Amino acid sequence: MLPHFAANAVVVFHLGFILFVIFGGWLVLYRLRWAWLHAPAWAWGVWIEVSHRICPLTPLENHFRALAGEAGYNGGFIDHYLIPVIYPPGLQPQHQIAMAVVLLGMNAALYIAAFIRYRRRPANFRE
Repeated sequence: MLPHFAANAVVVFHLGFILFVIFGGWLVLYRLRWAWLHAPAWAWGVWIEVSHRICPLTPLENHFRALAGEAGYNGGFIDHYLIPVIYPPGLQPQHQIAMAVVLLGMNAALYIAAFIRYRRRPANFRE
C-alpha cells in the first residue's frame, strides 16, 4: 500500500513540476522572486525535452510501482501519461523540439516583461 501511494505521489509531484515549468513564468511576472525557483526548473524541462532523456522521477515512480507489485512502464512520464491525453499519436522528436522552442519563447517573453516591469518600479517598491 505504501509503495503504491509513493508511486502516485511521485506522479502528482511530476505533473506539478511540469505545470510549474510551463506556467511558472506567469509567477515570475507577478513576483520576480519566483525566478530563483522557476529558472532552474525551466532549464531542466527544456533540457529534458531537447535531449530526449528521461526525468529521474520516472524511474523513481517505476521503482515504487515494482515494490507495489504493479507493472512499470518504458519511456518517460510525458510519453506514458501526457502524450496519450494531450498529443496525437506518432509524436516525433521534431515535435518535442518545437515544444521546447515554444516553452523557451513563451517564458523568455514573460521574463523580459517581468524584468521591464521590475525596472520601472520605484526603487523603494522593488522586492
